[in-house]
Order: sequence, then structure tokens, then C-alpha cells
Amino acid sequence: MLLQVCLKLYNDSNRVAFLSRGGKMKKKEMTKEEIAKAKRRLKVLERLLSKAPPLMRGSIVTNGVKQKRLCFSLTKDKRTHLMYLGEGRLEKAKVLSANYGKLQEIVEEMTFLNMALLKNNALD
Repeated sequence: MLLQVCLKLYNDSNRVAFLSRGGKMKKKEMTKEEIAKAKRRLKVLERLLSKAPPLMRGSIVTNGVKQKRLCFSLTKDKRTHLMYLGEGRLEKAKVLSANYGKLQEIVEEMTFLNMALLKNNALD
């Protein structure tokens, strides 16, 4: 959602066109107002990043054929690690995993803004 707000900011002004997620940007000069907006947004995102809640990378999966068991799955160093959750830890694992997704959105938006500013030589 944060990335969509950022894309709307630039698509409305037709200064930087983002072709698709992960696509290429066309370089066009940004106005001073757009540069100021982008820098303000970066500061807001930096504050959000500094207040990051507890998080965990991974996903909640079901494991088993006859008896479906809820597990937390994490792939690290080309190995998958599973941890049985049960009912007591399921809600906390969902929150931690969702927090990681929010953090990824913040980093994606910051990357997009920094790329646009860098292309316009506006980074300090």
C-alpha cells in the first residue's frame, strides 16, 4: 500500500513513470516541489523504520497428510526450518510475520524514492 501511494505521487505529476513493479523508470526532471515531497516522505519512512515492531521472516504453513499441523516455515541457507506452532503461538506468529511484510513495503518505497532522487541528483 505504501508503494502505491508513492507511485500515485509521481504518476499524477507525470514526472517519473513507473512501468510495472520492478520495471524501469523513465528519467524526467523532477520539479523542486516534487523533490521536496519525496524527501519529506523519506523522512516519514525513516521514522517508521526506526519504530519497527518485533518481526519474523517466514510464513505459516500446514504440515502433514492425515493430521494437519500448523508450522512456521523459514528458509535460510537453502534449508527449510519448521517450528510447530499449535494454537497458543499461532496468533503471535501471524502478527510477527505481518510486521515483516510491512517492513518490506517500507523498504520498497524508500528504494523507489531514493532511485528517483538519485536519477535527478537530488540526494544529499
